[in-house]
Amino acid sequence: MNLEDVKNVIVGDIVFSSNVGETLKKWRIIFGIKQKELAEAMDMNQSMLSDYENGRRKNPNINFIKNFVEALINIDHKKGGEILKKIINVSSSDYFERKNFSKGIPIREFIRAIDGKVIVDTGNMNEMVYGYTIVDSIRVILEMPLDDFPLLYGGIADRAMIFLGVSTGRSPMVVIRVAPIKPKIVVFLNLDNIDELAKEIAKREKIPIVSTTLSVDQLKEVLAKI
Repeated sequence: MNLEDVKNVIVGDIVFSSNVGETLKKWRIIFGIKQKELAEAMDMNQSMLSDYENGRRKNPNINFIKNFVEALINIDHKKGGEILKKIINVSSSDYFERKNFSKGIPIREFIRAIDGKVIVDTGNMNEMVYGYTIVDSIRVILEMPLDDFPLLYGGIADRAMIFLGVSTGRSPMVVIRVAPIKPKIVVFLNLDNIDELAKEIAKREKIPIVSTTLSVDQLKEVLAKI
């Protein structure tokens, strides 16, 4: 992951958050920056930044968010870039592998490409996916902090989440249920008997579940052609 990827992750986390103010505050705290220092770097009044963090001002525009992210990174860079290094190290762990497509593809075409079997059809097969993330299910569930979950998306939420090492599908779907960002489609490898709770979560969240018999290497080969 490079610097632009980090920016996209932070922007995506903010844009897709159900509580933008709390997410702004979360990233400021992660970078260890005082509110006054950040406001000065953004060339704005501290009271205005405080209003956004506390929810008194709603829905900051994209220019504000980009300015916010640039200020975080610039301040950290001046301090030696230690936080950025930590974020990059976390995101390049063995938890997942993430790729974006050169263009979007409808969910139904994605399923056809991976020779998938639809387990849960949520009626949105014409919606688009723009990438995929292959996830080591056990490591993510046991080790990855929920706050790091946006790293799986790289700033693009409309993607397929492909889980490895799944026995019933329940645990990954429970994690998705409580996570701030949701994938467009979930794929399990060689798993036909999906847990009923996993199916119910998929229906409520409108996330199709698909199973494929392709190996990981075969999946990567097929998806590289999209």
